[in-house]
Formats: sequence, structure tokens, C-alpha cells
Amino acid sequence: MILNFTKMQSAGNDFIVIDNRHSGISRGYSKLAKKLCQRPFSIGADGLLVIEDSKTADFKMLIFNPDGSQAEMCGNGGRCIAYYAYLNKIAPRKMSFETLAGKISAEIKNREVKLQMTDPHNIRLNFQIPLNPPLIKGEIKKGDLKDVSFINTGVPHTVLFCSNMDAVDVNKIGRAIRYHSKFAPAGTNVNFVRKSKNSKNTLYVRTYERGVEQETYACGTGAVASAVIAGLKNIVSSPVKCRTSGGEILKVSFSISGKNVHNVYLEGPVKVSFTGKINI
Repeated sequence: MILNFTKMQSAGNDFIVIDNRHSGISRGYSKLAKKLCQRPFSIGADGLLVIEDSKTADFKMLIFNPDGSQAEMCGNGGRCIAYYAYLNKIAPRKMSFETLAGKISAEIKNREVKLQMTDPHNIRLNFQIPLNPPLIKGEIKKGDLKDVSFINTGVPHTVLFCSNMDAVDVNKIGRAIRYHSKFAPAGTNVNFVRKSKNSKNTLYVRTYERGVEQETYACGTGAVASAVIAGLKNIVSSPVKCRTSGGEILKVSFSISGKNVHNVYLEGPVKVSFTGKINI
């Protein structure tokens, strides 16, 4: 079977997009994601995005990680699929689409896409994760592990503030936290964050992504998680610029009312890398 696909990226977070409203592909999306997302052997991507019909929105988005697991939500993936839907006349400039995390609204602004996220929940600030001292020696001091926070921005995220981002082994520390018993059974994404010394409301963010199982160039829900946690801790105020490890900027805005967070938006550029056909 010949499959038409589009490769897209936002801030270095790359995705394979498939429109399955009329293609007749069976629902073996998990196996397909594992096959197509392998970088050395296939198209390669941080995830597979599938468009299906929806009765309550312009379309439905399904998200599958390279390991075949299904994700509830993906910020950069959501912005990519919104841009794809607009370019292919599936949805108007202002649209809504279904995800497992709830209904998402998006607006196309030239080549940038602004996404309204679902309200964050399960917020926990400033707790400690016990890790093996040999694992953190020389990378993250034991005392820094008290400054751990958790938030669900559609998917679960843990946020750590670090003074020296370059010294952190994101994959090793991130993997240890991602599989920690404290976050079982679902696991967690892990964000390493530092406030900019030169800009009042700018954060540097590096993310270990669950399902990709390594650091990615960017993570939209991770940028939102980092900005909101930093806002709750009075480190920054909305709007916040998040500089990703790929070097691009994602803009996050939100409003805080007591312990509740509302009106969360993620905005940034989206690009079509190429289109193609692959024999599956």
C-alpha cells in the first residue's frame, strides 16, 4: 500500500502527518508509528500525527510516539496538524479539533499557529525525588532535587530548575525521573529549566520526552509546563518566551487565579518540510 504523508516541524520537533479521513488505513497506528518514525531506517520523526473525522470539531488528532505508545496531547504536534488542516482546506483559519486530552482551539497567523491548551491540572510544587547519588554526582546537586514540580498540560510533565543547563545529562537524569516509581505507571516527561539572566520573562528549556525516550529539540507541552510552573513560583510573568534546545522561541501565555491556571496559549512558527509517498 502506498501512503501519502507530509513531514512537518516546529522548533525542531518533527512529525509525520497522515490524513486518514478517506485513506482507509486500518487502525494499526502504533505499528505504523514504530516503523515510520525510525530515523535510520524510514522517514524519521518525533511522532506520527493522524487526522480522522470528528462529529464535534473540525477533525480529530491522534498522536503516536516512536515507541508506538499513544499520547494524549502534543503542543507542537497540535500546531503542526492545525497548519496542515488549514493548508489542505480541512479546517478554517480558526478551528477546533479533538484530542484525548480534550478539545483544542487553534488560530493560523501567517506561518505561526496559536493554540489554546486545556487548563493544566494535577499541579504539585516543590517536592523531592530521591535518586541514586552516583547518578546525580557532578550533574545535579542533591539539594536541587527538592525543587521539583509536576503539572499535567495535556500530558504529564516534571519541571526542574537548574543553574547550569549545559552540565546536565538530560537523557540520563531525564530517564531516571521518567521511570521513577513516583510517576508510575504512566511516567512523565522531564523539563530542565533556567531563567534568562538578560531577559525578564525568558526561560531556557531542555526536555526529555516520554515515548521518544530521549531529549528532543523542543516540546510544546513541556514549554507550557515550564512557563506555568515558573509563573506559579513567581519566577516569570505571562507572556513567557521559552528558548528551546533547537534555538527557536515558543511563546506561552496564561492567567493565574490562586492555585488555578486558565487561558493557556502556545504560539510559534510551523513549517512543512516535505511531502512524499512511502510503501507500507
